[in-house]
Amino acid sequence: QRGKVSIALSSHWIKPQSMTDKNIKECQKSLDFVLGWFAKPIFIDGDYPESMRSNLSSLLPEFSEDEKKYIKGTADFFALSFGATLSFQLLDSHMKFQQLESISLRQLLYWISCEYNNPPVFIVENSWFVSGSTKRDDAKYIYYLKKFIMETLKAIRYDGVNVFGYTVWSLLDGFEWHRGYSIRRGLFYVDFQSHDKKLMPKSSVLFYQKLIEKNGFPPLPENLPIEGVFPCGFAWGIVDNYIQVDTTPAQFLDPNVYVWDVHQTKKLIKVDGVFTSKRKRHCVDFAAIRLQVSLLQEMHVTHFHFSLKWSLILPLGNLSLINHTLVHYYWCFASELLRVNITPVVALWQPMAENQELPVSLAKYGAWENPETIQAFVEYAKFCFTSLGDYVKFWITMNEPSVKNLTYTAGHNLLKAHAKAWHLYDKEFRRSQKGKISIALQADWVEPACPFSRNDQEVADRILEFDIGWLAEPIFGDGDYPHVMRAWLHRRNSVDLYNFHLPSFSEDEKKLIQGSFDFFALSHYTTTLVGWEKEDALKYDHYLEVQMINDITWLHSPNRAAVVPWGLRKLLKWVKSKYGDIPIYVMANGIDDDQNMVHDKLRVYYIQNYINEALKAYALDNVNLQGYFVYSFNDRTAPKYGLYSYVANQYQPKPSMEHYREIIDKNGFPGPDTPEVLCPEEIALCTECHFFRTRKSLLAFISFIFVAFIVTIFFITYYSKRVERRYK
Repeated sequence: QRGKVSIALSSHWIKPQSMTDKNIKECQKSLDFVLGWFAKPIFIDGDYPESMRSNLSSLLPEFSEDEKKYIKGTADFFALSFGATLSFQLLDSHMKFQQLESISLRQLLYWISCEYNNPPVFIVENSWFVSGSTKRDDAKYIYYLKKFIMETLKAIRYDGVNVFGYTVWSLLDGFEWHRGYSIRRGLFYVDFQSHDKKLMPKSSVLFYQKLIEKNGFPPLPENLPIEGVFPCGFAWGIVDNYIQVDTTPAQFLDPNVYVWDVHQTKKLIKVDGVFTSKRKRHCVDFAAIRLQVSLLQEMHVTHFHFSLKWSLILPLGNLSLINHTLVHYYWCFASELLRVNITPVVALWQPMAENQELPVSLAKYGAWENPETIQAFVEYAKFCFTSLGDYVKFWITMNEPSVKNLTYTAGHNLLKAHAKAWHLYDKEFRRSQKGKISIALQADWVEPACPFSRNDQEVADRILEFDIGWLAEPIFGDGDYPHVMRAWLHRRNSVDLYNFHLPSFSEDEKKLIQGSFDFFALSHYTTTLVGWEKEDALKYDHYLEVQMINDITWLHSPNRAAVVPWGLRKLLKWVKSKYGDIPIYVMANGIDDDQNMVHDKLRVYYIQNYINEALKAYALDNVNLQGYFVYSFNDRTAPKYGLYSYVANQYQPKPSMEHYREIIDKNGFPGPDTPEVLCPEEIALCTECHFFRTRKSLLAFISFIFVAFIVTIFFITYYSKRVERRYK
């Protein structure tokens, strides 16, 4: 018959609690007791594992020499069952030997290859499970199936394991032994309550079908990197939410006179009653500014984005008390940035945990829930425009207001405050300062968990409107909240005990808010998968009826942020499709990494691929992308996110900084066929000329007086000479 035959063995995978010899031996023992019990006699020498013999002694039967020869080699291949029976909390706890069970199929395959002389392996059962209440959109099952098949492919490609077949368990939902009908494993859905038990294909069937057609995971053309460069004048930036502020006065500002006690105390002793003449403060007195600016120069960025601290500039929330020292520090920082051709991008307000970074008096009385905060913000904005506007030409009203922590009333007031600040700048400052201003929104992409499910797509669209459209639609759209949002809340209010009230704008307020932007600024960090089937109660949002799903094959940071570069491109295309061809800036994009690692390889990979996706959006999708900013500047202000480490009061560049600098210097990813673009040299701004730029009327008057004086002298000289000639 020319066939082949084997025995199917179930196994788990186990990993040591800590990498000690004892724990590693215990892991080996665990696998010996479960898999090696049958595998070693058949695939190695016809006898049981030594760890079993030494632990069980007389309990374990003996094979005769003839039996050993008879049993050895009685398999044409290694048939493996993983996940269907023994794995995933179904294994007897005694068989774990106090070690940690794991779902790593790749490591198990490699162990089998090493332990049993690289036999041909056929995976005869492999699966995960979903809740018994899950119907046909089984996203969780899909992503575990994807993980297992991907690990099998890695074992073949990278580890040299001889796997020649794979089988999913199981074809259809059924009775799961001691778990009964509480879970489902089938590719086909069965309604156990129905009479005919009709089989209906789940999303996992479509996924598995496509995977078989492609014979694995071939690289998708849209995910391959492209070559090309960004336009001239593209803004290459870095973010530091709050710059290091050190207003300690320099020694040159101290008017006191000191004597050095070289004999006894070895300290400086102030001489009472003796003072030197005071001098005016200068920006060079702030040593912290010089250091930060030099680091930014080293990075070759063109823009630097940071936020002001409203709570410190106006501690009482109004102009009755102003922190002039801090304002002068910000003024100096911006002027020093301009001096080295770095454009300051300044946010007026960014919410932080403590009091949302609002002055205490405002935070105490309702924060953004209180309409009075609107006018307080407008007054604060006017003060900042007046004080810093000569140097700051790139303003953000609010930076990343968190919709997760906003009530609808607070969001309503926040939008009105932004719009009033924008109109204030437009009417009173734009003409003289020639700057631009907008709001910056956090915008992570949301993808349907089941790509074949219309319900999941509807959920993803709804979340995008609640997460981004809530604040974006009134400003960049029609002046009101998204229709999806209003319709959903109306539906919820009709069935829930709670009343989710979304305020309404008057017609005048709509006109005020609509169009209050110069560009679309967004912060993007990751991508989330969502579905409508309730699977995991801990990750289910009852309010929006959405299940958060995790693709376990995605690369994740130590803080479990998913690295999904193509999400940025999809987001940029979505913004363009909804709000038109408006200038877009990616104001923050970054990932955490292990702070103890010298080489931040994850961040290098992240920056490389996210910027390349941004290039695709610009070059292939015609998105009007004007700039890209990496988050964050250094580990001192944003631990684990910085391009500079901060240890023992010293800043050290990480490999990610050097990689980002290389991309900036090339203005993208030029290739051999990329046409050379000659960008005109930018003229350095004269930072000392603001005095004259802001006093044009005075200069015109002085010029007139000077010209009149010259003309008068000319005529006096002319007529004097004529009179002299007449007398002669």
